Amino acid sequence: MSGSQSRGSGVNRRLPSGRLSRNPTRTVGRSRPITHNDAYSYALRVAYLAYLLQPRVRRTQHVPAPQQPHRSSSSINDLMKDFSLVRDSKSTRLPHNFLSELEKRLTGVLTGKERRPEYNDPVVKRTFAVFYNAFTEKNFRSSVDKSRRVEDLVLIFVSHATKELRKDKPAGDDSYKLMVDRHVALFVRLISSTLKDHGWVSDRAELANRLATLESKLLVHDQNLTDPTQQGGGGTTVEVIVPLSYDVKDMPLVKTVARVFGLTNTMVQSDIDKNKSIWTEKATVADLKAYSNNLNLNTKRTLNSDDFDLQEAFETWKKAEIADISQIMWSIVQSNPELAKSTPSRNLPQLSPQPNGSGSHDSIYLEMSRRLSEPSAENNPYILDQPVDMSGLNINDSISDLSGNGADATYTFIPPDPRTWYRFILQQAITHDMRDKPSDTDAPSTNLLSKQSRDLLSELCLRWRIPSFSQTVLFLDVVREKYMDQELDLDTLDAAFSFVKEAPENTKSTHSTHHPPSSLTDTSKWTITDFALNRQILSSIHDTLLRDLYEALQHCYEQRPPSIGPVMYILENHIYSDPLFSKSPEELERYSIQLGEGLRARAQDIYREYLHKEVPLVQDEWEFYHIIQLGKAVINVNPFNCLVETVLPLFEEDSKDMIIGILAVSESKGVEVGIQDGFDLYKELVEIRRIHGEALPNVPFQFNIEDRLVDFVWHWIHITDSKVSDLVDEAIKQDNFAVRTSNPQVGPSDEERHSVSVIDIFQLFNQTIDRIVTLNWDDELQSAKFMTALARTIGSGIARYCEIVEGKFAKEMDRLTPEQEAATSQTRQERWVQIAKDAWNNKEKIEPFQFFPESFVKLNNIEFATYRLDLLEKNIKVDKCAEVVQKHAPPLNQRQRKVNNYIFTIKIVEAEDLKACDINGLSDPYVVLGDEYQKRLAKTRIIYSSLNPRWDETVDIKAQGPLNIIATVWDWDTLGDHDCVGRTSIKLDPSHFSDYMPREYWLDLDTQGRLLLRVSMEGERDDIQFYFGKAFRTLKRTERDMTRQITDKLSSYIHHCLSRNALKSLLSTGITMSSVSSLFSRNRPQLAAPAVTQTQIISALTPLFTYFDDNFAIMQMTLTSTAMRLVMTRLWKEVLVTIESLLVPPLSDKPSQQKQLTQQELDIVFKWLQLLFDFFHAVDEETGEVRGVAIDVLKSPKYHDIQSLNFFYFETTENLIRTSERMASATASRQQQQRNRLSAPGSLGGGPPFGGAASLLGTTSTRRSKSIMLSRNLGTMRKAKEEKRKEAQADPNDDMILRILRMRPEAAGYLRDRSRQKERLAAAAAAEMIVKQSMMSGGGRMVAMTNLPRR
Repeated sequence: MSGSQSRGSGVNRRLPSGRLSRNPTRTVGRSRPITHNDAYSYALRVAYLAYLLQPRVRRTQHVPAPQQPHRSSSSINDLMKDFSLVRDSKSTRLPHNFLSELEKRLTGVLTGKERRPEYNDPVVKRTFAVFYNAFTEKNFRSSVDKSRRVEDLVLIFVSHATKELRKDKPAGDDSYKLMVDRHVALFVRLISSTLKDHGWVSDRAELANRLATLESKLLVHDQNLTDPTQQGGGGTTVEVIVPLSYDVKDMPLVKTVARVFGLTNTMVQSDIDKNKSIWTEKATVADLKAYSNNLNLNTKRTLNSDDFDLQEAFETWKKAEIADISQIMWSIVQSNPELAKSTPSRNLPQLSPQPNGSGSHDSIYLEMSRRLSEPSAENNPYILDQPVDMSGLNINDSISDLSGNGADATYTFIPPDPRTWYRFILQQAITHDMRDKPSDTDAPSTNLLSKQSRDLLSELCLRWRIPSFSQTVLFLDVVREKYMDQELDLDTLDAAFSFVKEAPENTKSTHSTHHPPSSLTDTSKWTITDFALNRQILSSIHDTLLRDLYEALQHCYEQRPPSIGPVMYILENHIYSDPLFSKSPEELERYSIQLGEGLRARAQDIYREYLHKEVPLVQDEWEFYHIIQLGKAVINVNPFNCLVETVLPLFEEDSKDMIIGILAVSESKGVEVGIQDGFDLYKELVEIRRIHGEALPNVPFQFNIEDRLVDFVWHWIHITDSKVSDLVDEAIKQDNFAVRTSNPQVGPSDEERHSVSVIDIFQLFNQTIDRIVTLNWDDELQSAKFMTALARTIGSGIARYCEIVEGKFAKEMDRLTPEQEAATSQTRQERWVQIAKDAWNNKEKIEPFQFFPESFVKLNNIEFATYRLDLLEKNIKVDKCAEVVQKHAPPLNQRQRKVNNYIFTIKIVEAEDLKACDINGLSDPYVVLGDEYQKRLAKTRIIYSSLNPRWDETVDIKAQGPLNIIATVWDWDTLGDHDCVGRTSIKLDPSHFSDYMPREYWLDLDTQGRLLLRVSMEGERDDIQFYFGKAFRTLKRTERDMTRQITDKLSSYIHHCLSRNALKSLLSTGITMSSVSSLFSRNRPQLAAPAVTQTQIISALTPLFTYFDDNFAIMQMTLTSTAMRLVMTRLWKEVLVTIESLLVPPLSDKPSQQKQLTQQELDIVFKWLQLLFDFFHAVDEETGEVRGVAIDVLKSPKYHDIQSLNFFYFETTENLIRTSERMASATASRQQQQRNRLSAPGSLGGGPPFGGAASLLGTTSTRRSKSIMLSRNLGTMRKAKEEKRKEAQADPNDDMILRILRMRPEAAGYLRDRSRQKERLAAAAAAEMIVKQSMMSGGGRMVAMTNLPRR
């Protein structure tokens, strides 16, 4: 309908010039300019028309029902009197437990849980609440429980309901009585429902019938209890239409017109009152019929075929327009039935009846409004909310009846040129809404139109028949004008483009015409005027944006340059992406060339300005900060590509000279440059180097940044290394070693059973690593060396943590028990008396050790530290760092020689035949290692009541050359000084361990007995794998020592239960008087030992199992599952050692005084072993789940050695000697083959050596036991353990045979010969090793000793 006003004659059009030169249509009245008052008048008419055509508001009115007759107040009593006449029998009394069920139903009513709807009324709940209070009263409840009569309940309910409902009623008002009857009926129904739900009706049919009769008599005229409207006696409601007020305050669009045009409501009300006789629904029907007539006649008062480029587009538009007009006319006629009187009924289409049968005019209008708001299938281009197709409405026959000749008629509501008038009002609305935007907000004016203005404009488009694409183009035209006048910013311009591009959403509003549908993208359906104007708008906005872009780029070198992002965004997303935009690529290329030339012309001058501004002229004043600031100034210029090829090379040369100068000046002044300054400079330079590589890929960076700044990283690493011990100490100091739990009722999980100190130190380690990682150091060798140094720092921190935690743990574990504390105050005689009393009372019950929870937390911390260290090792990629260092390492013959540090690992294994120092004929030995200057190096734990103790404790000792070690065995005493059991010494010389193989030494004490030490050496290496391996070994050794201290508290009872005395006690249980008397009869034959049953064998271990269970229960409260398995595994090892010592003596070259067990005793011991095996394996009988130690751990090499005793224990001495010689020969042959393959010599046997010369030289092993490099992570440790297990199974030895032979006096000579043989073979192996090393080194013996090979 819009006129094709030509606004872009100079625009490149897509149509032939002949079509574009035609005069536009619909130019009637366009010669007169639009005035403010005229625009206001037509806008007011449409707004007022919308008020007239709105659906009529309805309201409901209540019409009371006729007054119902009232019952007298005595009716309830009469009813209950009739009810009381029923004979008193079981069928009329309430069941037992009925009152409890009734109370539950009453509670459901009060809480809203009752499923029946009639009980949800608030008044009903209030009445029932009053009764509930009386019902739960103790005296009344007991009375009803006794009588179980229903009339008691009903009468008390009537009493309380009457009292409650009569409140606040005036005197003489009896209306509440019907409400009382209703509530009593609800109560009777609740009683009946309760009886029915619980199946009590069948036994009490008479009671149920009486209740139903009472309920029906209480209701008035079959009142429905579920209908709340009948609570007060009934009534109905009717709907009435609210008449129009014709007041401006009830006209939303009229008020919007007043605001937009700056008028008061009074002025607008006056204009409406003057013209409301003209601005009628009849007038709008006349306008529509005239418009339809003009459309059919193809006049210039509507859009015609000349306004469209394609005839098909015009026909599509016309068809949809006719349907819309028919739809609108129908809705107007139906909203005002009076209009139908002037229109023949045969010409009005008939709507199908409503589903509900309603034929009211308002309901029909509402249905039409709903249909008008729904999008049609054809996507009508005039309004977003499309009307449904009403092509059945034919208005051609009725045009002449209402308006005569429509071609010459004047419209009442449609202006002469709707397109121009709409643009005027649109501009007026945008101006008003921008002016009235709240001043307290800083957000851009992205929403140009308020909701009220959008509603008004949508109504104008609907009544003036302005197509949607015309609305969009006119909206952009107004936005273009305001942007060019600098009334809008870029954000608002972007929001305007996004506004017109958004697809319409399904909305119930009939006037959201400013959201164009998706069909708007098809510009072939547009009018010629809209097409040309849209191209002109895009071109005009594009030229303006390019001017803004050029001006912004001229300021890009300022400290705060303007951003070009919004301009570029609009160009890319709204201008260039629009297919209607027509700008040749040549024009855009010329613009780019001019812009680049202008920027490059100033590039060098701008850099010099930055240089003079950021860098002092005097060299002594230079700092790294100046380079950073200069770099930031360079990389922040925009656009960057125009400057990098000029600025970057200059900056790189200057920054290199400045770094050299700054470091030289600081060194001459003795002042250090800040480490953080160096790190900040590195990050800045690396970023510039990255940009340099992207912008100038063929031009190398001027200098190596890493080489210039690497000293800052090393300085920071050295400072961190010096502080790590203090930080670890502080973390431990702040820790109370308590379990952390979020839910005390459930108990802590495994993740909560460690304390905060271990978390803190690993946070420290991770932060230390991250500090280097975040630098993104671009030199892999230097980065790998950084990580190696940090690994050393982490290792020292872990060693410090283990040292302190283990010390605290040892103090807690070495505390005296209450019995020991009491014994300290006793005299020697009192202690003897106490020992005698305990023996007389056969005191076998040993209480479990009272472990501190914080002790177990410390063990959990060590286990958690091992896990976190393994994660850290994986994150650092230790193996990759080692490969990088190895790849860049120089050849062996070119490496600089330096003094090597060596780590000697000494394992204090056991001692035998020690001197007895206590009155009980035993000792409580422990070992102290010291150097020749009497400095203590290590101390073992105490083994109580033993002359053949076994410690199995390990210590590391650093050395750079030969070192003399003195080992002293002491006897611990509760009172007084400790006694010296004996001393011995050993010289640790690196030349004796150049093959890095472990050796064992039996060292004779200066008193009696001897001590077994296992010694190995490892060269300390500046290697990341070595440092991590050392840290892992420290953690595992600490974990093992702490676990052993826990199990030591239980070992004494294990020895007690698995001793020869326990065997004798078990065998003595079957001795009778006859068997005893037979011992004194020389003539009678000796009877066999009495048989011991399986029950007796199990009973003998029951105290031990109970003792284990008691201690395990204490441990499981704090220990993690992993730590618990460690403790159980250690206890299993203690069990195996105890059983082994019960069967055979330790390995030695001397005969033993220990006697062999009998067959019966041996059987008992192996049954004990099987019972203990099952106990530690702990398989659930129902699920089959293993809850204890894994079976592969239980079946250790020692377990298999003990099992092998079954084959040799009762063999003859000759057979044992032959078997031993055969196994020794096979072992020697295998080792000789291995020595031929390896550069280092092999060992002479799998077992430990004997005394004599071998004690001085030691015997090597073919396997490096517990090497640091094999312990660098959990994976290598598990792999090494598995290899050890396989080796032990694949390489059997004759150790157990030799230990059996020690109990055979006739084998003393063979043991002595085997000892000498091993001494000779050990000496030969050592000599062979020295010769081979000398030959491999290419020199003499001194070369081999000073340049030891490193594994």
